[in-house]
Amino acid sequence: VALVLAMPVVLYELWAFVAPGLYRREKRFARPLLASSIFLFYCGVAFAYWVVFPVIFKFFINTAPRGVAVMTDITNYMDFILMMVLSFGVAFEVPIAVVLLVMTGLISVEKLTHIRGYVLIGIFIIAALLTPPDMISQTIMAVPMYLLYEGGIVFARIVSKKSAAEKAAEEEAV
Repeated sequence: VALVLAMPVVLYELWAFVAPGLYRREKRFARPLLASSIFLFYCGVAFAYWVVFPVIFKFFINTAPRGVAVMTDITNYMDFILMMVLSFGVAFEVPIAVVLLVMTGLISVEKLTHIRGYVLIGIFIIAALLTPPDMISQTIMAVPMYLLYEGGIVFARIVSKKSAAEKAAEEEAV
């Protein structure tokens, strides 16, 4: 619970570590990316709480044999809840990771669009590892992650076009 509550501080410290390695024009994007990463993390937590948990618990209750009361151990229950909340919070950071990969030049937007199929398979594998062993909760995690990946590509394309335009303006001024 402390990690979920302290996530803005954790993300700020992560940015403080990365920021010295960025150029001045790249640092301009740091604040909006930091704010959006905090927002996306809490959106992932809220999505897990209001969308995923009802579906997962309904599945658990429906798969119990008739006449058997579903009684969970509080330690296992809390571990499960915290793992799911953190998993969805981190999963919703996909657009930030995509934008950072493009901003740092590690990968191009064209390459990201070219490897969509592999990314989709990878997302479903990650979702299978992080969710309970049923297809519904895996899909509930994988679909938003893939949509966020596509959103990250859109934002990365916008950021890269702005960076290219600013770079061209700087070269023109010199």
